[in-house]
Amino acid sequence: MILSGRGVTAVLGPTNTGKTHYAIERMVAHGSGVIGLPLRLLAREVYTRLVEKVGPTHVALVTGEEKITPPNARFSVCTVEAMPRETKAAFVAIDEVQLAGDLERGHIFTDRILHLRGREETLLLGAGTMRPILEKLLPGITVIERPRLSTLFYAGQKKITRLPQRSAIVAFSADEVYAIAELIRRQRGGAAVVLGALSPRTRNAQVGLYQSGDVEYLVATDAIGMGLNLDVDHVAFAQDRKFDGYQFRNLNPGELGQIAGRAGRHLRDGTFGVTGQVAPFDDELVERIESHHFDQVKVLQWRSKALDYSSLRNLRASLDVAPVVAGLTRALPATDSQALDHLSRYPEIVDLATTPERVEKLWEACALPDYRRITPAQHADLISTIFSDLVRIGWVNEDFMAEQVKRADRTDGEIDTLSARIAQIRTWTYVSNRPGWLAHPTHWQEKTREIEDRLSDALHERLTKRFVDRRTSVLMKRLRENAMLEAEISVNGDVFVEGHHVGQLAGFRFTPIAGTEGPDAKAIQGAAQKALALEFEARAARLYACGNNDLAIGSDGSIRWLGEPVAKLSASDHIMHPRVILLSDEQLTGNARDHVAARLERFVNHHIATVLKPLDDLSRAEDLQGLAKGLAFQLVENLGILFRRDVADDVKSLDQDARASMRRYGIRFGAYHIFMPALLKPAPAELITLLWALKNDGLDKPGYGDLIPALAAGRTSVVTDPTFERTFYKLAGFRFLGKRAVRVDILERLADLIRPLLQWKPGTTPRPEGAYDGRRFTTTTAMLSILGATPDDMEEILKGLGYRADAVSPEEAQAHLASQQPASADASAAEPAEGDATADSDASSDENVSANEAPTQVEAQVVEAAHAEAGEVTASEEPKPVLLWRPGGGRSENQRGARPQGDRRGQGQGQQRQGEGRRDQRNGGERGEQGNRNNRDGGKPNRDRNDRRAEGRNERPRNERQDRGGKTPQPARFEAKPPRKEKPMDPDSPFAKLAALKEQMKK
Repeated sequence: MILSGRGVTAVLGPTNTGKTHYAIERMVAHGSGVIGLPLRLLAREVYTRLVEKVGPTHVALVTGEEKITPPNARFSVCTVEAMPRETKAAFVAIDEVQLAGDLERGHIFTDRILHLRGREETLLLGAGTMRPILEKLLPGITVIERPRLSTLFYAGQKKITRLPQRSAIVAFSADEVYAIAELIRRQRGGAAVVLGALSPRTRNAQVGLYQSGDVEYLVATDAIGMGLNLDVDHVAFAQDRKFDGYQFRNLNPGELGQIAGRAGRHLRDGTFGVTGQVAPFDDELVERIESHHFDQVKVLQWRSKALDYSSLRNLRASLDVAPVVAGLTRALPATDSQALDHLSRYPEIVDLATTPERVEKLWEACALPDYRRITPAQHADLISTIFSDLVRIGWVNEDFMAEQVKRADRTDGEIDTLSARIAQIRTWTYVSNRPGWLAHPTHWQEKTREIEDRLSDALHERLTKRFVDRRTSVLMKRLRENAMLEAEISVNGDVFVEGHHVGQLAGFRFTPIAGTEGPDAKAIQGAAQKALALEFEARAARLYACGNNDLAIGSDGSIRWLGEPVAKLSASDHIMHPRVILLSDEQLTGNARDHVAARLERFVNHHIATVLKPLDDLSRAEDLQGLAKGLAFQLVENLGILFRRDVADDVKSLDQDARASMRRYGIRFGAYHIFMPALLKPAPAELITLLWALKNDGLDKPGYGDLIPALAAGRTSVVTDPTFERTFYKLAGFRFLGKRAVRVDILERLADLIRPLLQWKPGTTPRPEGAYDGRRFTTTTAMLSILGATPDDMEEILKGLGYRADAVSPEEAQAHLASQQPASADASAAEPAEGDATADSDASSDENVSANEAPTQVEAQVVEAAHAEAGEVTASEEPKPVLLWRPGGGRSENQRGARPQGDRRGQGQGQQRQGEGRRDQRNGGERGEQGNRNNRDGGKPNRDRNDRRAEGRNERPRNERQDRGGKTPQPARFEAKPPRKEKPMDPDSPFAKLAALKEQMKK
């Protein structure tokens, strides 16, 4: 045992003092040298640096798993375990000598410190805590303390997602490392991963990923504390406890300082701290780490070098020998001694290990590292197999080895699977590099190295794919470099920055791709915004110069340019002039934004003025005066439709000139409505509905947009939906009438069919279809046809319009028709007289149904009743009564209480004044002005007292109920409230003139 320090120099100090660099410079100054390093990864790094200095032919690399030994090599780079026991080299250096106190590997470092010397110079490199023990064990040693080149500061506690760039996060389990790396990938674009279990090639690739700046974060175990030279600005501890192979324990200040010291390189200061999962360091610990004052190493781990191979028992006893020198302590059983203990209990091993040579061979086999981290018994089984082959056949059975290597030669699977295969192949790489263990070592060295490299590359790829977002990392790197990003935009709006798909550009809004959040999303958006600045300017210029055909207004109030939303409409003070709100990112500013806004406002105003031209022209009419101007204003406010009953007084007061001036603007005075037929087309109706919905928050109300398709399909009536907002029916051009809604222009055609039936007088002209007695009428085929309704629907519609029904029995109706038959039979074959209402062109042109092509409903019911009397109808079937309709006074039962709140126009309710639809032949020939002037002025046609008393009552007629006494059911009439007081008859009305004519005839 050498216990002298003469010729030995200890270079001690904290991290970042340049100790390793100093050793390399000293070694190349000698003719030969050997340097031992704690990690294969670090050995690779030093080997590369030496090759750059003296060339590859002069440098050898020797580790347990790899040997590069040029014939003329002068310098050797080794792991400490692979250093020769004796050497003739002029220079020897041992790095990280403080590991001599490590419970697992310490005895190997102690052996090299005490026994290995260079002929000319020996350097021991390590922490300052080794000075007292080295001076004690090696008297005369020269100690050089090197100060740290930069300062280390404590930064306190920070969340992982708020750590600065160029940070290393330290944890002590693979699961925790992976979890942190996944979190950083989502939040910051990605992280490199360094674990002790990774192969050197994989660790080198991950470190290269970090060093090149592709990622800004490194997540690692305490492996980074062992001499890895990294450009780390901040070290954050995500854990402060670790499993040391025997128990879980807190890291001591020296271990924390060794890891924290990785922050700051050369003259650049560094910081350290903890994450949110670790309690902040106390002031004393912080001061010790910042000043590098740690507990001195008091003892070194030691194991006897003088081993007795005469027997297994003697070998085990020699391993248990205690040191005799103060400052050394017997090491705990390492992996090799644990394997020897297990194998000593195997009978087959005891039978084979009978000579010193075989015992020594067994001890050599026990040095096989446990890369797989399996149980000691399983590891001992593998060593037993290898030792048996070495003894029986002189080398490891290559068939067995080929089978084991083949199992590992697969690159599929995820991170854990590939890590397990790498550990397995590293075992066989170690076997192939042991001298004398294989018959063809070169073949197996090349094969296992190739497989390990391939697995390492696959593992690096999986780690990168899982923990690095390449798109974000590249963008962040380019942003740090302050470089102009190259952006491309596809025809469908996909945005590519530096070749990476970063999101979608629709109009003037950029949407990052899904799955990004936090600072990651901000980085992507920042990159895209910086690159798309010119694109926004160009788009603004193109929109400003585009035609109206490139712009459209959607039913949701959005304004689209070439199909992409660029703005939306919002309510304003005037319903015909909505506000335009741009949908754009902040990049659209200045003149470009003003030009876009002005162009869209100009388009909206033009679109409304074009589609709603009749309404727009009416709002600007200057030739209307007095009541006509007021009525036009109301019509504009109600978007083109008014119920005539709501403005009856104003209409009555209009003279013919005023009416003619309003007709020139496309206004029609109908029996039920004052409206503009041009606005009943789908496009105007849709725009009117949208404008009302914007003003009244109706875009989300039920029924919005559902009635326009019916209008576009040419439907004259639709079945109503009670859940719909009733106003939408009126805005779409329909009148809500109970179970059905009818288009308003069709209702005016219905009035044209009803009017001549009420004006007909028995004995004057042939009876038109549907006429009954001059005061009442029945529904006709033509009425059902134009409304697309059933008889039941027709009953609902007429009641909704204010008509009242008298129910009579079929016998009574037949008798009445029979009494009129002689007078009407002669005229039935005659052609309709010119100007007769049944020959009305509006009614016949669409339906092509004449009054003489089908029997009337009354006649059909009479025939049906006759068949029933003849026994063709069962007794249980009661003939349906015939409904005779007449104008009513007051709203119908199904309308009472139906006025929706806020509808001042009272849609679907109120008294319907009949006879207002006669067209003025002198001013356009419109029948809507013709009618009973008595009704238009608020009066009622002449009726008997019983009719007036029955007006307005909506109850089931008595003749629909079977008389219990068997008597013939009598037809019941609808009863009403007492009639209103009759107004004086207008002397200018047709009824007044007709009454005067009758009086003259009587005289």
